[in-house]
Amino acid sequence: MHPFVAILGIVAGSLVSLAFGLAVVLLVFWLLQDDHPRFAAELPEVARGFATFFVLAILAAAAFLGTVKQRAWRYPPLTLLWGGLLATGWYYWPD
Repeated sequence: MHPFVAILGIVAGSLVSLAFGLAVVLLVFWLLQDDHPRFAAELPEVARGFATFFVLAILAAAAFLGTVKQRAWRYPPLTLLWGGLLATGWYYWPD
Protein backbone atom coordinates (compact mmCIF):
# COMPACT_ATOMS: atom_id res chain seq x y z
CA MET A 1 0.00 0.00 0.00
CA HIS A 2 1.33 3.39 -0.97
CA PRO A 3 1.54 6.16 1.64
CA PHE A 4 -0.97 8.26 -0.30
CA VAL A 5 -3.56 5.47 -0.07
CA ALA A 6 -3.03 5.25 3.70
CA ILE A 7 -3.47 9.03 4.08
CA LEU A 8 -6.56 8.89 1.88
CA GLY A 9 -7.96 6.11 4.08
CA ILE A 10 -7.35 8.18 7.21
CA VAL A 11 -9.04 11.20 5.61
CA ALA A 12 -12.00 9.06 4.50
CA GLY A 13 -12.42 7.53 7.95
CA SER A 14 -12.18 10.91 9.64
CA LEU A 15 -14.79 12.40 7.34
CA VAL A 16 -17.16 9.47 7.90
CA SER A 17 -16.81 9.83 11.68
CA LEU A 18 -17.38 13.60 11.48
CA ALA A 19 -20.50 13.10 9.36
CA PHE A 20 -21.81 10.44 11.75
CA GLY A 21 -21.16 12.60 14.80
CA LEU A 22 -22.91 15.57 13.22
CA ALA A 23 -25.85 13.33 12.25
CA VAL A 24 -26.25 12.33 15.90
CA VAL A 25 -26.03 15.96 17.05
CA LEU A 26 -28.55 16.91 14.36
CA LEU A 27 -30.94 14.23 15.60
CA VAL A 28 -30.61 15.31 19.24
CA PHE A 29 -31.08 18.99 18.36
CA TRP A 30 -34.11 18.14 16.25
CA LEU A 31 -35.67 16.07 19.04
CA LEU A 32 -35.04 18.73 21.71
CA GLN A 33 -35.75 21.89 19.73
CA ASP A 34 -39.21 22.35 21.28
CA ASP A 35 -37.85 22.30 24.82
CA HIS A 36 -34.74 24.35 24.11
CA PRO A 37 -35.16 27.23 21.62
CA ARG A 38 -31.40 27.64 21.29
CA PHE A 39 -31.20 24.19 19.70
CA ALA A 40 -33.74 25.28 17.10
CA ALA A 41 -31.59 28.31 16.31
CA GLU A 42 -28.47 26.15 15.85
CA LEU A 43 -30.23 23.50 13.75
CA PRO A 44 -29.53 25.08 10.31
CA GLU A 45 -25.81 25.41 10.99
CA VAL A 46 -25.54 21.82 12.22
CA ALA A 47 -27.48 20.63 9.16
CA ARG A 48 -25.13 22.60 6.88
CA GLY A 49 -22.10 21.05 8.57
CA PHE A 50 -23.59 17.56 8.32
CA ALA A 51 -24.34 18.00 4.61
CA THR A 52 -20.84 19.31 3.94
CA PHE A 53 -19.05 16.48 5.70
CA PHE A 54 -21.44 13.84 4.35
CA VAL A 55 -20.67 14.88 0.76
CA LEU A 56 -16.95 14.99 1.53
CA ALA A 57 -17.18 11.50 3.10
CA ILE A 58 -18.83 10.12 -0.04
CA LEU A 59 -16.17 11.73 -2.23
CA ALA A 60 -13.40 10.39 0.02
CA ALA A 61 -14.85 6.87 -0.05
CA ALA A 62 -15.14 6.96 -3.84
CA ALA A 63 -11.62 8.34 -4.21
CA PHE A 64 -10.24 5.73 -1.80
CA LEU A 65 -11.98 2.88 -3.60
CA GLY A 66 -10.85 4.13 -7.01
CA THR A 67 -7.28 4.60 -5.82
CA VAL A 68 -7.06 1.18 -4.18
CA LYS A 69 -8.39 -0.51 -7.32
CA GLN A 70 -6.32 1.75 -9.63
CA ARG A 71 -9.38 2.82 -11.65
CA ALA A 72 -9.15 5.53 -14.28
CA TRP A 73 -12.15 7.38 -12.80
CA ARG A 74 -10.38 8.06 -9.48
CA TYR A 75 -9.09 11.50 -10.49
CA PRO A 76 -12.39 13.45 -10.52
CA PRO A 77 -13.37 12.31 -6.99
CA LEU A 78 -9.83 13.06 -5.78
CA THR A 79 -9.92 16.53 -7.30
CA LEU A 80 -13.36 17.25 -5.85
CA LEU A 81 -12.30 15.88 -2.47
CA TRP A 82 -9.17 18.01 -2.13
CA GLY A 83 -10.99 21.08 -3.48
CA GLY A 84 -13.85 20.45 -1.06
CA LEU A 85 -11.45 20.05 1.85
CA LEU A 86 -9.77 23.34 0.99
CA ALA A 87 -13.12 25.11 0.63
CA THR A 88 -14.40 23.63 3.90
CA GLY A 89 -11.20 24.62 5.70
CA TRP A 90 -11.51 28.15 4.34
CA TYR A 91 -15.18 28.35 5.43
CA TYR A 92 -14.60 27.09 8.97
CA TRP A 93 -11.25 28.80 9.58
CA PRO A 94 -11.61 31.39 12.37
CA ASP A 95 -11.31 35.03 11.36
